[in-house]
Amino acid sequence: MSNLVAYEVHGAIALIALDSPPVNAMSVEVRQGIVDALAQAQNDDSISAIVLVGRGRCFCGGADIREFGKPRLKPYLRNIIDQLEASKKPVIAAIHKTAIGGGCELALGCHYRVGDKTASFGLPEIKLGLLPGAGGTQRLPRLIGIEAALDAILSGDYVGAEKAKELGFLDDIIPGDLESGAIDFARKLLAAGKGVRPVGRIKIDARGATEIFASARKKTARRARGLIAPERCIAAMESALTGTLEEGLDLERKYFDELVQSDQSKAQRHLFFAQRQAHKVPGVTADTQAREIKSVAVVGCGTMGRGITMAVANGGLPVIVLEADNDALDKGMKLVSDTYAGSVKRGSLSAPDMEARLSLISGTTQYADLAEADIVIEAVFEDMDLKKQIFERLDQVCKPDAILATNTSSLDINEIAAATRRPENVIGTHFFSPANIMKLMENVRGDKTSPEVIATVMKLSKTINKVGTMVGVCDGFVGNRMLYAYRTQAEFLLEEGALPHQIDKVIYDFGFPMGPFAMGDLAGLDVGYQVRQHRRKTRPSNDRYSFIADRIVEMGRFGQKNNKGWYHYEKGSRTPQPDPEIETLIKGISAELGITRRQISDAEILERCMYTLINEGAKLLGEKIASRPSDIDLIWVYGYGFPIGKGGPMFYADHIGIETIYSAMKILHDKHGDMLAPAPLLEELARSGKTFADLQG
Repeated sequence: MSNLVAYEVHGAIALIALDSPPVNAMSVEVRQGIVDALAQAQNDDSISAIVLVGRGRCFCGGADIREFGKPRLKPYLRNIIDQLEASKKPVIAAIHKTAIGGGCELALGCHYRVGDKTASFGLPEIKLGLLPGAGGTQRLPRLIGIEAALDAILSGDYVGAEKAKELGFLDDIIPGDLESGAIDFARKLLAAGKGVRPVGRIKIDARGATEIFASARKKTARRARGLIAPERCIAAMESALTGTLEEGLDLERKYFDELVQSDQSKAQRHLFFAQRQAHKVPGVTADTQAREIKSVAVVGCGTMGRGITMAVANGGLPVIVLEADNDALDKGMKLVSDTYAGSVKRGSLSAPDMEARLSLISGTTQYADLAEADIVIEAVFEDMDLKKQIFERLDQVCKPDAILATNTSSLDINEIAAATRRPENVIGTHFFSPANIMKLMENVRGDKTSPEVIATVMKLSKTINKVGTMVGVCDGFVGNRMLYAYRTQAEFLLEEGALPHQIDKVIYDFGFPMGPFAMGDLAGLDVGYQVRQHRRKTRPSNDRYSFIADRIVEMGRFGQKNNKGWYHYEKGSRTPQPDPEIETLIKGISAELGITRRQISDAEILERCMYTLINEGAKLLGEKIASRPSDIDLIWVYGYGFPIGKGGPMFYADHIGIETIYSAMKILHDKHGDMLAPAPLLEELARSGKTFADLQG
């Protein structure tokens, strides 16, 4: 028997314990161990029931993701689950912490499931561009119903113990020691004369199924546009209503094999591993101790400050928010409360959870009240002088080891740090709006930021459920510097012959949630205008610059906030409508610049925008502003809406081919000048036949 699976006898009860740190992943060794232990229990006449547990961190963390895309080795998980379900002796899964993916499917193969109060189940395969491949789409709807199973599988989210019991996934929640409690549960089953109860034999309640599946398709078409896996999940679950369990399992496996080889799943698995790698920051060793964060302060209760405050509270940390006066504070706090109330109304948050989060938030107008905060996050307007004044004040009132963080999206962290006596404790924490929803936290290390502070902020990003990355200092850091390059080319394309709705459609069809001009209207054109005016001081006079966006703002068009920007918006609508006034403006500027407008193809738009984006990413890697290509991918997927099924710009570049992109950039450089010069790193990779993946380390 495998040494990763233990076998014990407790009277008439056999205990099979997974013991493969860290998460009891279903590797081939663990699978073989279960088969051997199960056979031993089946062949022992003194054994009347079997308890399956996981030791260590959790019940079972699912499949060994390292085996994906490789030839499958026996014993197969599906066959093991079939053996569990076919057992003549009752099998009880005893769950602590998580039973996810293949671990959840393993539990579904058992006849009963119990857990302690920490137990949760989930089928997160969809987040890897997959579907559950060992019976999840067939057994879960049989056990908890179609609608609840669709919610669990299409979201990939975990379901906690109380909800799991309410749904019928758990038969009982065990107080105290789980293993002894599960053995007692098994003994009571035997005493009551209860035998096996295979989930695969449960008849599904099909009432309302047509409407439920139609609703699920409508939601996924909007939320997961362009992704294959959600539709395959739905189709597989539909088959559970019309065919046998075996037929459904065969279809599920067919879909799994298709998806695991798809470019989309490869991209999503890349992003999964990228999140793990992002926390391996150069200069921060395994011995570096992160500081404990027990309390957080936020300076500013405007749009960003409110979002950051809620993000911190959502992560379970107490947070105090500072505003200049009581009127501003009261307004901000009311908007926080209203936002939570809206979530409760939509059903995405329970009323008790809202109250718990609000109880963690307090407000003040006095800097002295921030004195004991472990970290202070400044979230005021992008003005260097204002930020330096705030940091000087924070340096005076905060405890010596407090971390002082700035939410700046582009300003020099080193200059801000120089305004304090503790530059080693200063760092950038660039949240994305709305900060309570957007997943990315682009953290920025200054020249003097200590490894301990870096480790602490990266750990904080996990605590508040953000995707954290660490980058270096430059204008715009990684995300916005790449955005400037991409947006600039989009605006030059307008001068040369394109129109906003054409460019936006190309980018939308590529997979972004919206194009650059619709996004600008949503964010507010006046905000970008103020940033450009600030950057104007340092812009070389001979650089090509498009004035179209500035002219639009100077016409009093600020975007959706006043129903006119790059587009026109009907009152009460967020649907962008092409505006003849903007078309006239664009054509007039082309004439002013002496540019003869031409027909521009969709292919040219995509190439010019995306290849420029990739080229700027290569420059950032060459300059060591970004540590690895996958960090850039995380930033652009979770901060800017780059399509998840394409894995981020650098992963996408490898898919297209580095030589192809380099050749295209050389042509663009010859045609449009030095602004589009190929990055040295891009040229190096193209000439050596290497890829960005080769730089991951």
